[in-house]
Parts: sequence; structure tokens; C-alpha cells
Amino acid sequence: MQITGAVLEQIGADRPYADTRPLTISHLDLDEPGPEDVLVRIRAAGLCHSDLSVVDGNRPRPTPMLLGHEASGIVEQVGEQVTDIEPGQQVSTVFLPRCGQCANCATEGKLPCTPGTAVNNAGTLVGDRILLRRDGAEVRHHLGVSGFATHAVLHRSSVVPVGADVPADIAAVLGCAVLTGGGAVINAGRPADGDDVMVVGLGGVGMAALITALSLKKRARAGSDDGGGDDGGGDVGKVIGVDANPAKLSRAIELGADAGYTPAEVAEKGVRAAVVIEAAGHPKAFETAVAATGIGGTTVTVGLPAPDARSEITPLVLTAEARTIIGSYLGSAVPARDIPVYERLWREGALPVGELISGHIRLEEINDALDTLADGQAVRQVVMFDEPAEG
Repeated sequence: MQITGAVLEQIGADRPYADTRPLTISHLDLDEPGPEDVLVRIRAAGLCHSDLSVVDGNRPRPTPMLLGHEASGIVEQVGEQVTDIEPGQQVSTVFLPRCGQCANCATEGKLPCTPGTAVNNAGTLVGDRILLRRDGAEVRHHLGVSGFATHAVLHRSSVVPVGADVPADIAAVLGCAVLTGGGAVINAGRPADGDDVMVVGLGGVGMAALITALSLKKRARAGSDDGGGDDGGGDVGKVIGVDANPAKLSRAIELGADAGYTPAEVAEKGVRAAVVIEAAGHPKAFETAVAATGIGGTTVTVGLPAPDARSEITPLVLTAEARTIIGSYLGSAVPARDIPVYERLWREGALPVGELISGHIRLEEINDALDTLADGQAVRQVVMFDEPAEG
């Protein structure tokens, strides 16, 4: 079938992207889904720093590549071996397919799937397949999704069903920002009762971590339970946001954070927390997060800096203060387990996912949106396919 999508022609384009236009809106041919695949009509797709990091060259990928990894849509066709999803269901996409059989998959989300990581790096789908072509030439897949398009074929493990009542933009953000940021708190940080939680870097993932920490406090104080068993957190103490952008600090306070600081203020005031989430993907942000972690505390890093980025820390404090540093990819999540929990929390009003969305755009506006994201002026911009974009 023929689809329309945003193709990255080559990495490392100069800014402003509104002028150099690294993404080309193209007509492409998409092959039929295989036995383990689903064909999805995309309704919404979030623009994430992981997309920007491919465009600017911080995460090198083969090109040309149809970008987009955080999306939602309606299943239109399923392969003959897919028996648990039906056409007409809404799904959220997940940017790391899982084989469910490798040693890493046995770690319950702690480690990324080995075969899934390999095909993501190669720009192919599970089975090392390329189903996209433009004028007869292959176009690579982005993280098993390629969601900046009218339709996508994905392996079954790259989608999680969500309710029909979930708005398309919310469903999209559940699969990356919320899964990653929320999981950094619940699965990796695991704050105990009374632990302060600090989030360094208030982009989409960081703000998702912040509202998740706030939801732990809200649920604990309401005496409720999400029904999902151990949620990895108790009645947290203060929730603190850290960012160099004053507007993002103000937004964090509006959402319920107890305090908001710039990195300089954190250092000057000696602010510390038991659990510190680093979500900026910058070496200085990592240094800020480590320095702000309290005695016996945990630093969780989810940001994706450039491969050659380096940070400087003092190893002695890790020993002397019995501290831990944890890396968390995709929120250390098992998507099929975790997305339904976040969906339920959103539906109950405990997790205001909609507050992460700073604007809706049309696919044709995506290069301009890259500039907005790179300038730190947006939390999550969402490309809307089903309806006109608004503000």
C-alpha cells in the first residue's frame, strides 16, 4: 500500500531545521504485514528527543529512515499468527520489540532485549526485514515503529492494546514518555516511604517522571491501590524539579512539585534527594544528578547523551555514602505489564498525561517542530493524523 511519511534523508543537518529541512514528506510503498505483524493506521505520533538525536547525529542510524517511535493508532490488519489483537483495536507503540526468550528478556525489563536492540540498530523490523520503499529504494525503519506516517507495519511485540476511550495523543505518549519516565521512578528508582524524588531535566520523559512521582504521593495519601501489585513506591516526600528553563520549572510547580530549581541553585543550596532521575541526556545534567543524590540514595539515568559524551564525578562519594547509580532503558519496563497500569492511573485522574502535551502539529510542520524541541521550548509536540492540529 502507499503511505505518506516523514523521511530523514541524512543525519547531522545544520540548524535551523525549518530551513535545511532534514525530514522530507514523502510517498512510500509499505509491504503487507507478515505472520507476526500488525498493520496500524497511525492517529498520533509524539516528537521526542530520541527522534531529534537521530536528526542531529547524536544517535547515528542508517538513512534514509522513516522516523517516529512514539505513536498510537488503530489496527487494520493482523498476521495469521497474531491471535490476541483484532482489527479495530487501538494500540500504543513501543520502541523496543521483545523476543521474550533471550537472557535479557528474563530480567523483567531491567535489560533491553538483545535481538530487539540489534534490529533497532540496523533500522529493520524483527526478522531483519525492511518493508518500506521509495521509488524502489529501501527506506529504514525507526526503532521498529516509523510512526511519522499515515500507516505502519509493526511486529506484534511493538504494540500494546489500549482502550478506545483513550485519546490518540494520550495513547501515543503512554508508549514512550510515560513508559520511560514513569518506569525510571517506579521500576528503577523505587522510592520508599518518605523519600524525596528529584527529576533533573523536564522534557517529555522528565516531566512524565515528575507526574509519576506525584501520583505515588497522591495515591498513598488517598489510601488507594492501583491493583497492579507492587508499584515500586510508597508515600514519597518532596517532589523536586530541576531544569535550566524557568518556564519548565514553573510548569512543574503548577503540576504539584514541591520545589523547582535550576542546576546552579541545586549546587548553591545543597539540595539533595534520596532518588534522583536524570532525564536530560547531557553529561552536566548527569553530574548534577549524582551530586544531588543523598546518602544511601539512588541516581537513575535515562537520558541518552552523545556516544562520546563524558561526565566527571567523584567515585569516593559512592563508597563513603553507600550510593547507587542505575541506568534505565525504556523505564526498565515490560510494556505489556506497565502500559495498562499507566492507562488505568490516567483514567482514574491520578496521572495527568495530557499535561505533558505542549502542542499538536501537522506532519508538514515537523521540521519547524524539531527547532522548537531543540530550543527547549516544548515538552511533547504531537503530530495528529486523524484531525486538524491545534496550537
